[in-house]
Amino acid sequence: MPTPLRLSVLDQSPVRPGTTARQALLETTELARLADRLGYTRFWVSEHHNTHTLAGSAPEVLLAHLGNHTGRIRLGSGGVMLPHYSALKVAENFRLLEALFPGRIDLGIGRAPGADRLTAHALNPHNTFSDQDFAEQLMDLQAYLRDDRIPDTIHERVMAIPQSATQPALWLLSSSGQSGLFAAHVGAAFTFAQFINPHGGPQAVQNYRERFRPSPELGAPEANVAVFTLCADTEEHARALRAAMELQLLRFNKGERLTFPTAEDVRAYRFTADDQYQIAQSRGRIVSGTPAQVKAEFEALADAYGVDEIVATTITADHQDRLRSYELLAEAFALPAAQPALVHEMSPSLA
Repeated sequence: MPTPLRLSVLDQSPVRPGTTARQALLETTELARLADRLGYTRFWVSEHHNTHTLAGSAPEVLLAHLGNHTGRIRLGSGGVMLPHYSALKVAENFRLLEALFPGRIDLGIGRAPGADRLTAHALNPHNTFSDQDFAEQLMDLQAYLRDDRIPDTIHERVMAIPQSATQPALWLLSSSGQSGLFAAHVGAAFTFAQFINPHGGPQAVQNYRERFRPSPELGAPEANVAVFTLCADTEEHARALRAAMELQLLRFNKGERLTFPTAEDVRAYRFTADDQYQIAQSRGRIVSGTPAQVKAEFEALADAYGVDEIVATTITADHQDRLRSYELLAEAFALPAAQPALVHEMSPSLA
């Protein structure tokens, strides 16, 4: 009998038209609570800088907040951009989260700037963007997470605190496949970001599996794929949501950092032949349709990648459309809803 497909969430805390960053973060909190109740496997938040359209600049801070509003779902970074930071500080941030929410924390690591190069330089003036430096940081991070005492290195005298019985699960994120090779080398889990790059994902995951070396934390390769997802009650509404997403991706590729378009913005936009070509090239970044249509596409995607988990990331101009998309997905896949007792009764109000 085939393994049931698991569903997870990657949320980017979008600042919708006419709203504020605070509202975006409260909406992320509401979505995390919903995903927890609906039976999603994990809820990841992203890291972006120097943009007014996405509010999530510090995943570790947001995750601490979300942990107090959820009770079961795994929480993680999708991801922390390691070259910006000290490996020790990242390890301590996530060991602290693991101590607060044991068995629920994923440390997703990325190499991309998450911003422009000038901003990346401001975050870490010593960032060289080299593979060698990233590999060394990754090895240091893993040693801090494991409490390795390596003779004649800094790890012999410096440890990451707090100490805890468990450690966060390490994931590497990639839109090219290169980080999949790093993940295989250190025995970490791997996510391919198809919502960024619709090409080469299945081969990247296959390469990761073939080169995987077991680690104390992970005995066999574990992978998933993330994709923009727009699920609606009707095909007409799904097409409208997709058209807005396509316009946003098009504007982003042109360097236009604007808030997410409304249906009126889509109708008013004058698409050129080159625009239509770019939209066609990005088509694989988005899965959209009714619950039955999205379910069929997800199953085909999981089969192509050989994975049993899809990470859905959804951005819409109307927050209710975003919530509804995740509700419909959960119903389509008959996710095992969480029991009320698993959710913290003492969680503070969103108000």
